[in-house]
Amino acid sequence: MPSHIAPSPITGILAAANVIVLGKSRQIRLAVCCLLARGHLLIEDLPGVGKTTLAHTLARLLGLQFSRVQFTSDMLPADILGVSIFDRTQESFRFRPGPVFSQLLLADEINRATPKTQSALLEAMEEGQVTTEGETRPLPEPFFVIATQNPSHQIGTFPLPESQLDRFLLRIELGYPDHEAERLLLESGGRRDRLPALSPLLCADDFVALQKEVSEVYASPALIDYLQLLVEATRRETRFVHGLSPRAALSLLAVARAWAFTDGRRMVLPEDVQAVLPAVGRHRLRLANGNHAGEEDIGAVIRATPLD
Repeated sequence: MPSHIAPSPITGILAAANVIVLGKSRQIRLAVCCLLARGHLLIEDLPGVGKTTLAHTLARLLGLQFSRVQFTSDMLPADILGVSIFDRTQESFRFRPGPVFSQLLLADEINRATPKTQSALLEAMEEGQVTTEGETRPLPEPFFVIATQNPSHQIGTFPLPESQLDRFLLRIELGYPDHEAERLLLESGGRRDRLPALSPLLCADDFVALQKEVSEVYASPALIDYLQLLVEATRRETRFVHGLSPRAALSLLAVARAWAFTDGRRMVLPEDVQAVLPAVGRHRLRLANGNHAGEEDIGAVIRATPLD
């Protein structure tokens, strides 16, 4: 099996996204890896740092059908899932699909909605279907949720429950731009007005084919041994209330495959696992003080886990 792959259209997607969202190449790559690994993405940060712009950018470049929902405290589950309306001409009820019936759903400021409304997405994210009014309806293929949330200390937010957090494959933060990127932004103006000019570089079927290629990236027994050691280390680490679950371990391997794929390789290396572990683990690992784990907490696990 060759260890490298031919240049992928993902390279062009990453380059185009970096023109819109400045100075965030690592976060953009993680976001693309999340979708390649068939996962949902949570972006947590302050308002105004580009969370929504990143979601719009990926939807356009990947050629995905896109819907956006602005979550508010008075939103109901039916506003997301859809509702049946009586059709007088047919003298029957007709189901009007909600915005969840799209290939990429942007759940903007998801933690401004109540837990009841947040939970409306659980079945969709886990099983690719929704059950409303006693009927189960499949969602499009592929189906992704990119959710943004404001920091929990801000007014008007409801914390996401652990079951909801675990549905997200990755959690990333964008943070402030560096000096050079912000200067370019100030000189050239905002980047959101450039979104309509973006042309899709893929279609949905192409992206599904790439997902299949990612799932076939080779992970050796030794690599899986190392991944297991990392996961087990989080369960022994006393600073964490609990360690990573088996589902989190599967997520870690899936994203490591995608990280290797975006580097042009058909084999996962330990460095790939290390690169994505913080984004996989931070929202799943909670410290004794109630806060979620930080980069340093997960970095300590990596440094303490031997490679051989």
